[in-house]
Formats: sequence, C-alpha cells, structure tokens
Amino acid sequence: MGRLRHLVPLVVLACLFVMAAPSFAQEQTHIVQPGENLFRIALSYGMDVPTLAQANGISNTWQIYVGQTLVIPGSGAAPAEPVPAPVESAPVEPVPVVTEYVVQRGDTLRSIANAFSMTVDQLATLNNLTNPNLIYSGQRLNVATSAPAEPAPVEAPAPVEVVAAPIEPAPVEAAPPAEQTVHVVQPGEYLSSIARQYGVSWTDIAAANNIYNPNTVFAGTRLIIPAPGAAAPAPVIPAAPSAVIGTGREVIVDLSDSRVYAYENGVLVRNVLASMGMTFTPTVQGDFTVQRKYYAQTMSGPGYYLPDVPFVMYFYEGYALHGTYWHSNWGQPMSHGCVNLPTLEAQWFFDFTDIGTPVHVQA
Repeated sequence: MGRLRHLVPLVVLACLFVMAAPSFAQEQTHIVQPGENLFRIALSYGMDVPTLAQANGISNTWQIYVGQTLVIPGSGAAPAEPVPAPVESAPVEPVPVVTEYVVQRGDTLRSIANAFSMTVDQLATLNNLTNPNLIYSGQRLNVATSAPAEPAPVEAPAPVEVVAAPIEPAPVEAAPPAEQTVHVVQPGEYLSSIARQYGVSWTDIAAANNIYNPNTVFAGTRLIIPAPGAAAPAPVIPAAPSAVIGTGREVIVDLSDSRVYAYENGVLVRNVLASMGMTFTPTVQGDFTVQRKYYAQTMSGPGYYLPDVPFVMYFYEGYALHGTYWHSNWGQPMSHGCVNLPTLEAQWFFDFTDIGTPVHVQA
C-alpha cells in the first residue's frame, strides 16, 4: 500500500506531460492517379508547377508515375505568428481556370496555346500529349485561362513630389534588316547536323520551312535558316480524315496529302508522311485488308532490285505498305504503287496491324 502511494504522483505527472505535449499537423501528401500530371495536381492545390516540383525534388516535370507520393508544400506547417501587413502588397497571382476547346481545321498546338496565353509545353502537359504535332479537327483539348483574384485594399503611401529635369532621348538608329540565310542540303546531311552548323535548333529550321517530318529533307533541298533565338511559326499539319469503320483498328492511306493514318475505335493514334505511287504506277484505291506480312522481303521489277525491304504489309495483290531505306523524299510520289514509309514508322504499323486489319485507300 505504501509503494502504491508513491506511484500515484508519478502516474499523474506522466499524464500531465502527455497532455501538455504540443501536437504538430501532419504534412499533406498526394498519391498520383492514372491520367494525372504535375500541372493538374498543382492546379488542384492552388499552386504553380515549380513550387510543387521543388518540394519533391523533381527536375523533369514531365516524369511522374502512377502511385508516386507527392508532398504538398505548406500543407503541414504550424500556423505562424500574425505579422502586420506591409504597406505594399505583392501582386496577386491569377487563378488558372480549366476549360475545353474544340480543335478547328487548320489549328496547331502553337496557335491554340497563343490564343489562351499558354506555352506549347503547358498545353501538351495539360492534355497528356506526347506528340505535339498529333492533333486533329474535332479533338477536345483542355485549356487554362486566368481569372485574377481581387487584390486586398492597400493603404497608399504619402505622395512624394519629385522634380526632375526633362531628359532628351538619344536618337536610335534602326537596325538594317537581316539578310535571309539559305542552306542547300548536301548528300549525307540531316536536319540536326545542319542546325548545329548554324547554332539553331532543328525544330526552328523545321518550323521556318513548314517541315512536319524531319525525314523529308534530302540533297538539293533549299532551307531557310532562322536567326538564333528567332521565333518561327509552327508547321501546319493537314486535318486528319474521319475513321471509316470506327471500331477496332484500321488504317487510312490518303493520296491527296501523302499521309497514312492509324485509328483505334475511331480515335486517331498515328499520322505519318509517306510516298505513294508515281503517275504511271499509281497506288490502287478502295477498301482492303492486310493479307500477308513479312519482316523483310526482296522486291524486284523492271528497273529496280531492292533486297531486304523491311516490315512489309500486303493489302492487295502486289501492293503493300513497307519500310524504305533507298530514299527519304516523303510527300513525293516515288513508288511503283506501294506505300513507302520511313522504316521506324513501318515497324510501328507492322506491330499495330494484324492479318485482316482494314486498309482504306482514298484520293
């Protein structure tokens, strides 16, 4: 009984210590869900992407994955002591509002981004676009508009009268217009190697020359070389045709714009510039299906012998879609009726199609 009497004060002290211990708010986290990106997550918590990326040590804002745990900065901090408001308040950041835009014929990702005061990267990130050139008429895109918040009233400081003598502006001489630089492509040159010669990016050269596939550059082509840092308009990509069937996988070969389109359940998933049949050996038109496939095959005929043609997909008698290693004149009629594709694109279509996949060839 005497030992119990001594233990009671200790228990009471322990309880008081536990009750007096301060409680700290737990820091808030977010688990990345399928279809989310850093821009959407930052938007939902009312912050910008750099703040969220810095709090999580993310250097590449495109690279987050499903299931990743992100720390939401500022969510777990203890409330700070009240501080008197300064005389001049910081500018209020506009609050982004996400709305929907329907792509019109002739639109590009750059023109849409400019219309909504966004960058191309922001617009691509918001819509999970891995290929900014792959948009089509009728597609629905999320766009962010700015709705500025109402600033808090600020007490203006007392006016201070400043008297200064007028300063005459120095005359400015207008710079003479820069001469346009033109480069003639030599055998063995590529867009990337030409860009390095002039200290510009190959995408700027492509935009300045309305090139939407870098493989279309061949010897003898005259290229306009933009000045380093000069903004160039984005290349205009023709609007894609509508799917013919709308269910399953299908391929459309459009002879009018020399393009091959791939669809899955009516949704455009691939768009590539190709070379079709020449005037006296035109590509057959109509509705067909993939009949035979070969990883490589030797093709020969009057005036040509081509060993190991890669990724061959026959859709009607001797007509096929296939890879091409002997030229890169995409967009120009070059074949004896087949559809010439860049080899890597042919490999993609080879993996995409099965025996029986519909192929529609239209003028």
